[in-house]
Amino acid sequence: MSDETRPSAPEIDWPVFITSGGFIVAFVGLAIVDIDLLSAIVNAGFSIATTYFGAYWQGLLLLTFLAAILVCVSPAGRATLGGIETPEMSTFKWVAIIMCTLLAGGGVFWAAAEPIAHFTNSPPLFAVASNTADAVAPALAQSFLHWGFLAWSILGSLTAIVLMHYHYERKLPLKPRTLLYPIFGERIIHGWAGALVDACCVIAVVSGTVGPIGFLGLQISFSLSELSDIANNYTTQLTIIVALIVVYTVSAVSGVTRGIQLLSSFNVLLSVALILFILLAGPTQFIVENFLRGSATQLQHFFSMTTYRGDVSWLNNWTVFFWGWFLGYGPLMALFIARISRGRTIRELIVVVSVIAPLVTNFWFTIVGGTGIYFELVEPGVISGPFAEHGMPAALLSMTQQLPFGLLISVLFLILTTIFVATTGDSMTYTVSMVMTGTDHPPAGLRVFWGVVMGVVAAILISIGSGGISALQSFIVVTAMPVSLILLPSLWCGPKIAWAMHLKEMHLKEMHLKETSLQNKKEE
Repeated sequence: MSDETRPSAPEIDWPVFITSGGFIVAFVGLAIVDIDLLSAIVNAGFSIATTYFGAYWQGLLLLTFLAAILVCVSPAGRATLGGIETPEMSTFKWVAIIMCTLLAGGGVFWAAAEPIAHFTNSPPLFAVASNTADAVAPALAQSFLHWGFLAWSILGSLTAIVLMHYHYERKLPLKPRTLLYPIFGERIIHGWAGALVDACCVIAVVSGTVGPIGFLGLQISFSLSELSDIANNYTTQLTIIVALIVVYTVSAVSGVTRGIQLLSSFNVLLSVALILFILLAGPTQFIVENFLRGSATQLQHFFSMTTYRGDVSWLNNWTVFFWGWFLGYGPLMALFIARISRGRTIRELIVVVSVIAPLVTNFWFTIVGGTGIYFELVEPGVISGPFAEHGMPAALLSMTQQLPFGLLISVLFLILTTIFVATTGDSMTYTVSMVMTGTDHPPAGLRVFWGVVMGVVAAILISIGSGGISALQSFIVVTAMPVSLILLPSLWCGPKIAWAMHLKEMHLKEMHLKETSLQNKKEE
């Protein structure tokens, strides 16, 4: 039976629903009443998070990646996840959903903006002059660090193993609280603390998803005004958000195996087409050479970059900010990956999530951001000027306008960004609904509710200016404080569970061989 046609709807966890929903309503209400007060509160929380949790987050992400790789190359990597032998979807569809959900809209606007930002202001770890040829590889390497191996690993390697084992084999609920079951046992599953854990994770991911939805409305509206006569105003922004709500809500209701995978597959194909075009029409040699140079620089300085504690102000605005953002998404992204990865081996999961996806992301950042750096080297100010004046969408448009068929390519990149955000919207709508029920088949009505709520919150916040959206998106770093503690036990529980699964499978195979041998002897 498919996940969309169950005989009875699961019960909603009302304490989690009321706590998370009530907090979001209060957040929006305070934003409307006094946005300055809200921003001050969020900024204070942000400062506490970066000051007291920054070093811990750096260590947690590094150790999670290293532990995942060790599990992957060990015999435990052969164990199969999810309690079924055959994967539910093809490898292409599976990888497409993972790439589009985790990379999201940041994979376009940030891909254009972050490399140029590090090129014009070289990261403090690297003693190179900004805006020079020597600054290219460090700029790309720093971007690779923020969006590469460590970020992907914390979003769905060890945590997904823990969740899949306890849900599909031990029948525990598919909720963030299950990550703490190895520590607290049944108390966390049925007590009030479990509801609080789930609510914290829902608030974090809603904050991180509403932000991109709202920013997409602002960024696409700005881009359309630059490319056409469409006015950059709230009406345009609201129209974009409403259209986005319809797309990702319909996709979420249709389910993982239909709407979500169709959007993701289309986005991957469009991304590949744009990559091929830029490789053929853009600075091909520069892209390939600097992808290799950037990768070599990252590997050479891997541990010094991941453990850097020098310029704290720079670190908090870049690395620690990204780590907080990804940590906030961590539990629910792991839930989603657990939902779509049944039948995959641990090795398949870790190789795709922690190795292949980061390498593809790094190459994508070189294609988009590296091309922008090339044009900046040829004509200083052509990318950095608009970026400094108008922000991330201007960096993207400035780059695409330098290419042949600039208008068409710009429009295609805007479509790509919109679908990236839609794939994040539909997957997180689906996953928040899973948290509310503890199953991998939440009711369609619940999916519609959360899809519409996230879009409406984004529309309300941008109506009071970009400050409301900025406050909510920054708030995910604040929520990362408790969420990062929820993720911590997976650091040792994930490898332990992987080995236990491997030993169990080996035992079952031995028993099967013995039974087969005995049966053959009887027949003889």
